[in-house]
Amino acid sequence: MSTIGYALAAAVLVIGLILCVIILMQSKRSAGLGAVGGSSSNSDSYWNKNKGNSMEGALEKYTKIGGALFMILAFIINLVG
Repeated sequence: MSTIGYALAAAVLVIGLILCVIILMQSKRSAGLGAVGGSSSNSDSYWNKNKGNSMEGALEKYTKIGGALFMILAFIINLVG
């Protein structure tokens, strides 16, 4: 593996650790199977409409971005290595 490969591997390692911390910081959702069937009555609540402005919304956004970066870098490492 070249120097670029090692640098990308280090970046994947750092992003993976950051993703672990971000995921552990997220609150647990205890809706269970009731949310799958659509019986969740709070789908139009104030909290769900303004979720993006909260800490949970930010953590969710960072999880999506970090996951995408992780997969893209892993794919690039596969091509380089």
